[in-house]
Amino acid sequence: MLIKALKDQGVEVVFGYPGGAVLPIYDALFQQNEIQHILVRQEGGAVHAAEGYARSTGKVGVVLVTSGPGATNAVTGLTDALMDSIPIVCLTGQVPTHLIGNDAFQEADTTGITRPCTKHNYLVKEVADLPRTLHEAFFVAQNGRPGPVVIDLPKDVMQAKSDCYIPPEEVKHRSYRPQVKAEDDKIAEAVAMIAKAKRPIVYAGGGVINSGPKASELLTRFVKLLGVPCTNTLMGLGAYPGSDPQFVGMLGMHGTYEANLAMYNCDVMINIGARFDDRVTGRLDEFSPNSKKIHVDIDASSINKNVMVDLPIVGDAGSVLEDLLAAWKAGGHELDQKALKAWWEKIDEWRARDCLKFEQKGQIIKPQHAIKRLYELTKDRSPFITTEVGQHQMWAAQYFKFEKPNHWMTSGGLGTMGYGMPAALGVQRAHPEALVIDIAGEASILMNIQELSCIAQYDLPVKVFIVNNQWMGMVRQWQELLHGGRYSESYSASLPDFVKLAESFHAVGIRCEKADDLDDKIMEMIETPKPVIFDCLVAQDENCFPMIPSGAAHYEMLLGPDDKAAKPISEEGMVLV
Repeated sequence: MLIKALKDQGVEVVFGYPGGAVLPIYDALFQQNEIQHILVRQEGGAVHAAEGYARSTGKVGVVLVTSGPGATNAVTGLTDALMDSIPIVCLTGQVPTHLIGNDAFQEADTTGITRPCTKHNYLVKEVADLPRTLHEAFFVAQNGRPGPVVIDLPKDVMQAKSDCYIPPEEVKHRSYRPQVKAEDDKIAEAVAMIAKAKRPIVYAGGGVINSGPKASELLTRFVKLLGVPCTNTLMGLGAYPGSDPQFVGMLGMHGTYEANLAMYNCDVMINIGARFDDRVTGRLDEFSPNSKKIHVDIDASSINKNVMVDLPIVGDAGSVLEDLLAAWKAGGHELDQKALKAWWEKIDEWRARDCLKFEQKGQIIKPQHAIKRLYELTKDRSPFITTEVGQHQMWAAQYFKFEKPNHWMTSGGLGTMGYGMPAALGVQRAHPEALVIDIAGEASILMNIQELSCIAQYDLPVKVFIVNNQWMGMVRQWQELLHGGRYSESYSASLPDFVKLAESFHAVGIRCEKADDLDDKIMEMIETPKPVIFDCLVAQDENCFPMIPSGAAHYEMLLGPDDKAAKPISEEGMVLV
């Protein structure tokens, strides 16, 4: 019944690791050929791989782990998926029902442990409940705001026999009915509010990508029709074409100067599918203080949670964008073109600061240069990019321009080191012919380095581009700027030889130490039809700018190591260049 339910849900691959409590499931997997099982090397890697698969395809990622430590090892990945709204169904083994609560071998209170880090979870105690529970889990995982769902499966239930299978079309969730379409009066109010704007901005997040490719197309049409600036969150990159002139870049802690000042100075903010997280808002009492805020989100609990808004709209991003476009056209609306021209002139002044500029001098490779060249040499191949977490992640977000959704996979809400390589594994499994690159740091990559063995086993040509500065770069940066240069435990002593390490895992190792060699070696990496570890040795003391210090306002961003002062503000409240 379990295998049939997975097949009926369209599952083609499961990421997992066997153990005693799930052996009946593995026995069933052995006797069929329609669903492939990918054997990871640690359960945390299984969830991240499923996240990469889900994020790059829009499908539900499926995980299978055993009881006890198998389930607890999955907790970080589940929390990561919850924070970033990734649809996952995680099947966990459990001791037989009569042993639950007896501290049996490899027992853990999986439903209790995972309750705070999943969208929903189930403990199946009767075999007759299994089909309905499985189909409900897939519905919950992918509808409304997506997220992870755990199904805890006692071994005796998995060993039981039953012929009471129910197909998915006969299962309807009894209470979960997420609102997809917005109320007509809310759409009309939004259009009226936007029509009066003098300094509008569209602020789009991961909810647009979760809504599907059509939502990104509708967002682009909406922004183009209005002629207004658009900014994306870290999770929303690719929702709007990154090379388009109306895109002002990512906003937030390491966002662009123009995006952050446009957010501070706008008079109407149209938030579509973003949740006003602290890395975007900075100091709440100075977050876009003079604007009317429209917030579109399918998750009603996200509205007015961090920032009080003037117009809440509960609904799916794609559906709401379609309604907004129709209502705007039907009403014959047009923005004040004189005011819009003045707004763009101010944004272009901020853009002229070229906040991402750097100078590459000599043979020591600057990390910004390494990532920018990686982008320039791969952009025509439409690569899928995953990242670990740290400075390299922010530089990747700054210098890569994503033209379409589902090509950028990163750990945003939880900031999980070790995410990138297993996520790339999942992406490569979903897109076997694509170029998949994990942009990594030398510290993060060691968190889940064992998944190189899985990558080799399934002959997945994942490329791992390590920006190696021998430090936990973001930790060192904060210690330098905020803790008086006291570098407590942030230097990565005794690093491995990544070339030899790659070879020991049946991959290809490439090391680059000189700027003159960078392009040729990147091309060698791209053209190698095997897994590659690229060890790029970069300057050790570079910091990631722009940077808004934690708890500061958007206009207090630092543009470089010597930039200490807040930006002056005019009598009208506009931040000056």
